[in-house]
Amino acid sequence: MMPDTWYAASARPFESLPPLEGQQEARVAIVGGGYAGVCLALSLAERGVRDVVLLESEGIGHGASGRNGGFVFAGYSLGEDALLRQLGAERARGLYGATTRAVDLIRRRIRQYAIECDAVDAGVIWANWFRDKSILQARQQLLKETYGVEWEWLEESQLRGVIHSGRYHDALFERNALHLHPLDYLHGLVRAAQGQGVHFNEHSRVRKIERGGAGWRIRTDAGEVQAQTVVLACGGYLAHLQPQVDRAVLPIATYVMVTESLGERLRECLHTEAAIYDTRFAFDYYRPLKDERLLWGGRISIRNRSPQAVKKLLLRDLLRVFPQLEGVKIEFAWSGLMSYARHQMPQLGTRGDGLWWMQAFGGHGTAPTGAAGELLADALAQGGEGWRKFAEFGLQSTHRPFGYLGAQAQYWWLEAKDRWKAMLEG
Repeated sequence: MMPDTWYAASARPFESLPPLEGQQEARVAIVGGGYAGVCLALSLAERGVRDVVLLESEGIGHGASGRNGGFVFAGYSLGEDALLRQLGAERARGLYGATTRAVDLIRRRIRQYAIECDAVDAGVIWANWFRDKSILQARQQLLKETYGVEWEWLEESQLRGVIHSGRYHDALFERNALHLHPLDYLHGLVRAAQGQGVHFNEHSRVRKIERGGAGWRIRTDAGEVQAQTVVLACGGYLAHLQPQVDRAVLPIATYVMVTESLGERLRECLHTEAAIYDTRFAFDYYRPLKDERLLWGGRISIRNRSPQAVKKLLLRDLLRVFPQLEGVKIEFAWSGLMSYARHQMPQLGTRGDGLWWMQAFGGHGTAPTGAAGELLADALAQGGEGWRKFAEFGLQSTHRPFGYLGAQAQYWWLEAKDRWKAMLEG
């Protein structure tokens, strides 16, 4: 079968993992083979908890973790200003700081485990779609004064020297950021955890979980795991195992495409290795790839689209920024589901009987899943209480299917506000 993403087509060899068969016992069973579940498995192994089984219904990285833009930076889907308003300065700094440390954790793991994932440690540019500089000024000041993080100002003339587009006006540069091949990175984490005794099973859809004695019985089509603790880490691909957990997220689609190899045409667009996104609510995000391609993503929707529909939508967006790429060939296009919570923060918690969940990373999962994996591993291995920082961001129902309509309406409204502001600026 032909790979449906550039990541799958370009990934380094990764030996498929066997499905679960027969009876097994484990201290911890993890359901979901994306960033969240794999990061937790490795964090547990690094703390000496190696009696761990991870079950994935498809292949490792099948969901958003193997389909995303490849950006690695701090923060959450909930903006820093809203985080401050809701939690106050000290608690907001604590949660934000967990993600800045997670960026460093990702760097350390790439070095420690020699993970080949085309990591480019060149930062991220937040480019202003509008002439109004106050958008950048306010965020730069907030990050410095509240979170102790400094982003560099790029004047429009500087920006035009690295992004050859008349679309943007000034920018902020986040140095503590990188981009990478997400599927290769995830496979590297799996190998690192396997090397420390963790068991991974692909194509092992969990059909039922139920209490069994002092622990849990996790059943697949061909096997069963008896575990003291079970962690649901399914993201936007709902497992239909615990209705309260599933109801707390909206699976939302985003779209990505990759161009043909551009050669010199890429340098007509970019003179930077940094990844880029813009200041609109419905922003474009893009980055140069190792083989002189351009990866381009954007849009948010309540439904997946065909590759042809994704190409049509995103190519129009691309040419608004880089008209010099008229006629470019798009070789890959795909969509994938992310998990969003109403409060726009990750959900990390337990109901106290050995059932835990980690989900709703809202399109900002690469660093926050690492942070959540560390906190939950501390809880399971050593009784740590750090996970309680997320306790108030609980399992609020998203009221599907009506929640989909609300999410789409909000997206259209905020997108219209962006268009209106751009039109007023001329």
